[in-house]
Amino acid sequence: MIRIRQLIARLRSDRRGAAAIEFALIGPAMITMLFGVLQVGIALQNYNALRSASADVARYAVVQYQRKQDPNAQALANYAKSTTTLAPYGLKAERLVIVINDKASTMTGVTEREMVMSYAIPSFMGIIGMDDIHISYTRPIFLITN
Repeated sequence: MIRIRQLIARLRSDRRGAAAIEFALIGPAMITMLFGVLQVGIALQNYNALRSASADVARYAVVQYQRKQDPNAQALANYAKSTTTLAPYGLKAERLVIVINDKASTMTGVTEREMVMSYAIPSFMGIIGMDDIHISYTRPIFLITN
């Protein structure tokens, strides 16, 4: 009985493996949170890339239209895809979907188009069951016909 008490007292005062056990308990949660913050940062960067690229495409459409070269939906989609895959945006073309539709304009003398850009952000959080994140940005493009 005395030997068991001595053994328990000696084990209670032994601190050699405490850090390893604490890391084993807390480490996975901390690493998951770190990856989550990185994933949110990548998602925000990709969303801002979609927004900025859509502004570039709208600017291109207006300039081409003013030069009397009406860019059709396919030409705008091709320009958008080529723009977003290059620097500074660097999005992957196979994850990007661009749809440009003609809309009925509520203003006279204006042609309206709507551009929808969708992107599947790759997830590196698959270890916790998180799939790719899908984001989308819609932008109207107004072309003055006068």
